[in-house]
Amino acid sequence: MATCFFVVTSNAQQLTKYVDPFIGTGGHGHTYPGATVPFGMVQLSPDNGENGWDWCSGYHYSSDSIQGFSHTHLSGTGIGDWCDISVMPAANILQPGEYYKVKYSHANENASPGFYQVKLDNGIQAAFTATERCGLHQYSFPATATPVLRFDLGFHINWDTPTGTYIKQLNDSTIVGYRFSKGWANVQRIYFAARTSVPVKELLLSEATKSVKGKETKGTRSISQLVFQSLNGKTLLLKVALSCVSTDKALGALSEIKGWNFNSVKASAETKWDSELKKLQVKTTDEKLKKVFYTALYHTCMAPALYSDADGTCQNVKGQVLKMQQGQRYTEFSLWDTFRAEDPLFSITQPKRIPDFINTMMAFYKENGLLPIWDLSTWETNTMTGYHAIPVLADAILKDTKGINAAEIFEAMKKSAMQNIRGTDFYRQYGYVPQDKYGSSVTVTVEYSYDDWCIAQVAKKLGKTADYETFMKRSASWKNLFDPATGFIRAKNADGTWVTPFDPYLSEHDEKKAMYTEGNAWQHSFFVPHDVTGLAKAHGSTEKFILKLDSLFTVSSEIKGENKSPDVSGLIGQYAHGNEPSHHIAYMYSFVGDAWKTQERVKTIVDSMYRDQPDGYAGNEDCGQMSAWGVWSMMGIYPGNPSSGQYVFGTPMMDEVRMQLPSGKTMLLQAKNRSANNFYIQSVQLNGKDYNKTYIDHTTLLKGGTLVFTMGSAPNKQFGSAPETWPASASGSN
Repeated sequence: MATCFFVVTSNAQQLTKYVDPFIGTGGHGHTYPGATVPFGMVQLSPDNGENGWDWCSGYHYSSDSIQGFSHTHLSGTGIGDWCDISVMPAANILQPGEYYKVKYSHANENASPGFYQVKLDNGIQAAFTATERCGLHQYSFPATATPVLRFDLGFHINWDTPTGTYIKQLNDSTIVGYRFSKGWANVQRIYFAARTSVPVKELLLSEATKSVKGKETKGTRSISQLVFQSLNGKTLLLKVALSCVSTDKALGALSEIKGWNFNSVKASAETKWDSELKKLQVKTTDEKLKKVFYTALYHTCMAPALYSDADGTCQNVKGQVLKMQQGQRYTEFSLWDTFRAEDPLFSITQPKRIPDFINTMMAFYKENGLLPIWDLSTWETNTMTGYHAIPVLADAILKDTKGINAAEIFEAMKKSAMQNIRGTDFYRQYGYVPQDKYGSSVTVTVEYSYDDWCIAQVAKKLGKTADYETFMKRSASWKNLFDPATGFIRAKNADGTWVTPFDPYLSEHDEKKAMYTEGNAWQHSFFVPHDVTGLAKAHGSTEKFILKLDSLFTVSSEIKGENKSPDVSGLIGQYAHGNEPSHHIAYMYSFVGDAWKTQERVKTIVDSMYRDQPDGYAGNEDCGQMSAWGVWSMMGIYPGNPSSGQYVFGTPMMDEVRMQLPSGKTMLLQAKNRSANNFYIQSVQLNGKDYNKTYIDHTTLLKGGTLVFTMGSAPNKQFGSAPETWPASASGSN
């Protein structure tokens, strides 16, 4: 990438140098390369001005033009939204409402954590950095240019449409306004305040293509052009602060950036990122793998995103202005994805933020009567299946997280489990979701079964025996759809008959017609992470179950169907790493005594599905889940059952990982004799003593120490073969 045109280079020893924000911006990763700080409200990033699935973040590496730099972006999602408050520099005054894009080359583009820079083909150079709620722009214009900054509040992509926009000039260097819109989230409100480092010579306002006189404009495509005197080679800086409450709050957020020192703000952002990356310090001679690892760790800190002002105040979709009792409010909870690996990772890397995440979900519950499914701008998008706030909440309670109300959370869990929408009434009535009553019935059934297991574990911890028994019984509902004749979990109708014809390779993307969400019987028939031994028994024996697992990775990769889901990607046989339902499956071997096969599969997946290129992810990055799987797996451990508090051994890809723990202690993971060919675990020692289990539990991990894996080139089939060494597959607590 090109070197920055006027920014001091960062300390070469910082771990940020191993992060490449362009990884995931190609292929179907759907990430963005722009400037943000960990979990920040501002994500200041370029937008190509294109629509389509691969522009869900506003940017795709295949494009060669930029239409603007907006301040909110979704990271790795499969639906496009946000991209609020678009700003674009121009070298001359534009016609009102003019469609304006400028070409650029990737050779003139650079990005690192907290920083993005590009030189456009028209000679304008732009650089960006950010704090939590404020973005800082820096522009350099050609000597012959008339410097212009255009705010186009009508800019939108994909699902998003502006419903109300407003711009007002306060003085010769400050404007304020708002952008209201609807899309994936049906109600969105973003207020902004913007201030320039030099006075504005002339303010030109328009509503779409019609010029507006005066100092303010209101409509659905409010545009302002800030015209400046010739800068004589000097740079122009712009601060843009956001709030979901008011323009006054946005004006207050401008104070997050003192003065106009771009390098200082950039350095501060880098320091914040370096603090996150240092929580997991790795050693390896493989520089590319190190780059992949730290970029993945970086991506786990993009979402959820801050939603409240510095004092904890926010405005929800009902228009209620509320203040968090403690901490901050967040949004962008991709729970169907992140409950699997990212949220368990947070219990190691984000202990201070977890109470805020949990209390955000509870604030959502109090406002809406149910826990969130997919919270975007505090709107319930009802995207995806299950009620997967529950495993996240359960994990927090079972790990004794401070600053949350376990009893209150448990009641919210039960209410969500007893709702009468999203097929839950059918699930309770029939013991499964009938396909002729509700679409994606198999996925819904197996995911509700897991969520119910999580509720049962919390009930047990809280001493609620009756609730424990009720939800443990419900957690076995997956068995009602298991077909021993085919060895698959498949759909039934309300009368108890199997849905026919049945083809385990068939994928249907229409959620009403589909029996499986974004997948087929091969992928979803293994989603029983809470009862792997029970699933093996259903297959007839452990041996038969292992053969079924083997088949998953070796059968044809053909996906059948006229409307098959594009999310089914990253295929190894029918294992689909590009979508989350497959993410735990490679680790299931360790639950039934074949840990060496877990080691083989994980090695293959890491090697083939994670690369240091723009198309380096096998599918949607999904707000950190795809990256979290990589982070865990490259370290050599993984939460095979996300809420069990047990981390299953895979195969360490690093020579050493030093984990900074919430307890203040350090856990050192070492892999002796590790190499590309030596990826089988021969033995394990914990603090100098032989350790025969194929997992380590959260409590033991928090005590710190040294966990040593001795590696070899041949599988040690005896390691983890005894049932007492297996991870618990239906335990009642952590």
